[in-house]
Amino acid sequence: MNSDEAKKILDKVVGQVFGYTNPLTLEQAMQKFAFDVPLPQQVYDATDNSPTWASSVGQSRYVKLENARNNAASASEGLYAKVPINNVEELLDKWSRINFVTTEREIDSINIAESDNVIGSENVYRSQDIRRSKNILFSDGLEDSEFIVAGQRCGANTFCIRIEDSGECSNSFGISWSTRITNCLFIHDSADMQDSMFCSNIKGKRFCIANMQFTEEEYKHLHKQVVQWILTPSS
Repeated sequence: MNSDEAKKILDKVVGQVFGYTNPLTLEQAMQKFAFDVPLPQQVYDATDNSPTWASSVGQSRYVKLENARNNAASASEGLYAKVPINNVEELLDKWSRINFVTTEREIDSINIAESDNVIGSENVYRSQDIRRSKNILFSDGLEDSEFIVAGQRCGANTFCIRIEDSGECSNSFGISWSTRITNCLFIHDSADMQDSMFCSNIKGKRFCIANMQFTEEEYKHLHKQVVQWILTPSS
């Protein structure tokens, strides 16, 4: 995974959610959509001074997963030659020599970049705590999801941007604490909504705006303006 591949994912998600060609760069999308999402931060590997990405910052020393698994103790399953330890001071000295926080951790995953704590996933960029998901950008705490940009604490969603604490949603933007939301914008604390925007605490409606019922024609007219407003790059 590299920035070009990530941009292709971004373009596909924006096209699917909004129905327009993506006008945003990768950096613009991160700043616009993921400004409040906890993301891995760049730190440096203490063993070779190379840049790496960690979900836990503020530690003293870091080591990439690949370097942690390929060190002087690799041949002996992580064990170094035994030396005497006679007191706490000597113990702490030995501990300080191997005490690194591992970064860019992944298990059973492929095509992962600038991410940490990824399990059973594919095509993940600048994200953390991702489980069984594919094509994820700028997200934290996702599982069983695909084509998500700027998601937090979610599961079982597809093609969503800025979604949090929600599940079983698709083709939507700005969703929180909701379920079974389709083709919507800015929906909070709701369920079973379709083709609606700026609604909260409501269920089972279509062509609703600000919790008011509109015709399909009226909805689509305003929807176009809202999408253009969302996709305008920040100055």
